[in-house]
Amino acid sequence: MVYTKEPTVYPYDSFNAEEDGIALRSAMKGFGTDEDTIIEILANRSNAQRQKIADYFANDLSRDLIDDLKSELGGHFEDVIVAMVRPPTEYLCKQLKKAMEGMGTNEDTLVEIICSKDSKEINDLVQAYEEMYDRPLAEHLCGETSGELRRLLTFIVTGTRDISNKVDSALAREQAQQLFEAGEDKFGTDESVFTKILGKENFNQLRQIFEEYKEVSGNTIEQALRSELDGDLLEAMLAIVECVQSPPAFFAKRLYKSVHGAGTDDDTLIRIIVSRSEIDLGAIKTEFERIYDKTLESYVKQGETSGDYKKALLALIK
Repeated sequence: MVYTKEPTVYPYDSFNAEEDGIALRSAMKGFGTDEDTIIEILANRSNAQRQKIADYFANDLSRDLIDDLKSELGGHFEDVIVAMVRPPTEYLCKQLKKAMEGMGTNEDTLVEIICSKDSKEINDLVQAYEEMYDRPLAEHLCGETSGELRRLLTFIVTGTRDISNKVDSALAREQAQQLFEAGEDKFGTDESVFTKILGKENFNQLRQIFEEYKEVSGNTIEQALRSELDGDLLEAMLAIVECVQSPPAFFAKRLYKSVHGAGTDDDTLIRIIVSRSEIDLGAIKTEFERIYDKTLESYVKQGETSGDYKKALLALIK
């Protein structure tokens, strides 16, 4: 990827797992809970440092940090704090499973998590998912999705995406022509061609294909997709295109949508702020302000979040 990754959470320079562990245990002992201390410590430590605090709880205190937090906290505040303490890949696997549980499937969550990842990130997710649930992610996806969206998502998670990150300009021109002939240049749309190319090629190659597409068609790839596809498959394809071109813009739009309108999509709001805080939440903030002419911080403040839940989110946004 060519964009600059800009976190908001960095490793704490004066980190001491024992000191933090004692302070957190003290914040949860006795009558009442010191939520401010919990936020102050966890929002200002990297995930690797939070794992060391969890290890201190397990090895020195014979306690489970997540269980302790769950017993003392509640609501969406608990959700944010527990999300911060889980290893990132484990947390996203839990979110994928939640999206496929119960009545109906949350395709938006599946698309956001799977279509935004490069080959290595997908491999990590696939491996962790099977270890956690003793079931391949691809198999679970096949049972919970359908049609061309199922084909695209399983295509991505079965590891067919090129891992070289190399660009073949001549091939990109050919592939742009194939996309044009499968969509705008014919009556009807051959969705399988879009699925194969957008689900298989590495992000650098896709970036080149999208540039070539403008030359071949005169339209952008987004314009072509919107005219040829609809529904969940369109959203998945657009997610791939945005994450190839600008992941921060993709996540900024998802954050806006999570708070905009009646009711807040708290799962999405928490997931993006927590999972991107050590990657590119700083860049997402910049894009958010550029697109919406307001800061992400002010947007979260004016939304329906409140109390310690709001404080924890703002501590990560900084």
